[in-house]
Amino acid sequence: MVTLRRYRHLVLVLALGVLLAGAGTPGETPAPPAPSLQEVAVIGVFNDQRGQHGVMLEGKRDKRRFLMLIGAAEATAIAVPLENITPPRPLTHDLFLTLFGRLKVQVTRVVITDLRNNTYFATVYLTSGGTPMELDSRPSDAIALAIRAKAPVFAEERVFEKSDRPPTPGERI
Repeated sequence: MVTLRRYRHLVLVLALGVLLAGAGTPGETPAPPAPSLQEVAVIGVFNDQRGQHGVMLEGKRDKRRFLMLIGAAEATAIAVPLENITPPRPLTHDLFLTLFGRLKVQVTRVVITDLRNNTYFATVYLTSGGTPMELDSRPSDAIALAIRAKAPVFAEERVFEKSDRPPTPGERI
């Protein structure tokens, strides 16, 4: 009976110690979780001698970069507003923004969400009359819209991580 009380007392003391160890000091706030989103700057559109086009993005917080390969038309759609060029006729993304403006829809942000099998994915965030909306999008289209709308572009942390590593066996290149 005495041994059972002693064990119960020991368990209670250990449990209290574990609770107090995780409590921290009074007034101390726990460290925030690592942010999963990072705003990116569109550094530029590039093409190489083989005719491949890409858009280079750089994290504003940590300066990590990644290059997304895109088509020639997509490169033009991004380069035109980056270079402050006004085409004689509206391009597709200009038309969309005109339509959005007339419908009172605003592009609030763009997020490059993932990289799977060498394909990037993105979401365009919109608001209409205070109601939020999300649209699945190709990243090149999302970036072209964001630049024109002067909306921020973000990338998920996993996009930086996946673009920094070589493909795993079975992934398309």
